[in-house]
Amino acid sequence: MPSRILKLWLLAACCAFAQSTVHSLTILHTNDLHAHLQPDSDGMGGFAYLAAELRHQRAGCTACLYLNAGDLVQGTPVSTIYHGIPVYKISNLLGLDASTLGNHEFDYGWKNIETFEKTAHYPLVTDNVVNAQGQLLTHKGYVVKKIDGVRIAIIGVLLGDLVGNLSTEEQVGPWKVEPVAETVRKTVAEIKDKADLIVVLGHIHTTEAEQIVHQIPEVSIVVIGHEHTGYKEVHRLENHYIVEAKSYGVELGRLDFQFDTAKREVLSADWKHIPIDSHKITPAPDVEKLVDKWESKVAKIVDVPIGEAKRRLSGPDLRHLIETAMAEESGADIAWINSGNVRGFLPPGQLLARHIWDILPFDNFILVGTFKGADLPEPVRKEFPNLQPDRIYKLATTDFTVANQASRDQFGVSGLKFPVKAQLQRDAMIDWVKKKKTLE
Repeated sequence: MPSRILKLWLLAACCAFAQSTVHSLTILHTNDLHAHLQPDSDGMGGFAYLAAELRHQRAGCTACLYLNAGDLVQGTPVSTIYHGIPVYKISNLLGLDASTLGNHEFDYGWKNIETFEKTAHYPLVTDNVVNAQGQLLTHKGYVVKKIDGVRIAIIGVLLGDLVGNLSTEEQVGPWKVEPVAETVRKTVAEIKDKADLIVVLGHIHTTEAEQIVHQIPEVSIVVIGHEHTGYKEVHRLENHYIVEAKSYGVELGRLDFQFDTAKREVLSADWKHIPIDSHKITPAPDVEKLVDKWESKVAKIVDVPIGEAKRRLSGPDLRHLIETAMAEESGADIAWINSGNVRGFLPPGQLLARHIWDILPFDNFILVGTFKGADLPEPVRKEFPNLQPDRIYKLATTDFTVANQASRDQFGVSGLKFPVKAQLQRDAMIDWVKKKKTLE
């Protein structure tokens, strides 16, 4: 072979080798699905429609991962009544490559998480929930997937302040949560030679995700959940990326990126939101069949008319309505709930018991205590500015709030006594709506 031709051949071979280190990869992701198996009143979301869109996206993708960033359960009657198990069974049809725990996976008690792990046909990874012996609650803290020849490590992490926001020993048990960034740093040091690309899958605060990308350069991508509103655009720090989709499965996130295995860095990335619109997507038949099976089991309990709403009720209006119902049904003078207690909205028109289950999915009991106006917590006095300092008031709230009095988004104090236990908050609301018949 002439030397000139040989040089050209070697040059072409070198270029081909160099190009082979750059891979086109895709991460599909969701978070905070919260057992919303069916589309909402606007026709958005629903597991059968999400499954159909996931399959459509993966059909045109040669190197895809689908990740879920926690809080798969807690939010609808099927999940509440059956403690999340049906949701994990249905999720097996979504084609997940990995998921992590959310804080609401603990709502039915930590022992139930063992059942979630056995039910899931995909890895459930959380690296920073450990006991005194250092054992992991989910048994796996990370998983390595090989996609298009690229070894991708997926490290799962959970909110660093989780334990402080769990209210019972049954929920948290012997487990503690290690700091997020510190845990990721240790694990990256252990596995960086086993992986080309490192992804963190976290049910965490944005501030925790930002700590990771600022402090641990080996992490290229962070997929998160917890804050529900999602991002309008990708959060980028040089060649590191953080993404979060909207909650309840109303959209699917898709991150397409070019990754150089030689440099171990993301060269470019494009992120988009894919609406899960039931008016435009044909549901996946197998998922729809399983959803219908479980929904039919609870229909007799929750699909019962209880009244009507003249308009859509949401935000502060709905919160005040629930507080009024709690006070009147428990015999209290006033009631106070934290903003995280209420999920979603009440639609206009006929109201079913299901609608109340959806906005109040937690099995919270109403507790009542008696206090002087001047001794009521500052958030209560702020909401009810006409309270008289020397007058005695009966205050109703939830057992969750009482157990977490000093925590963020609660009273900000501790030690208040609420000796009277009334009915479930959800049942009180249903009874109140039945009496009122019409909500203005």
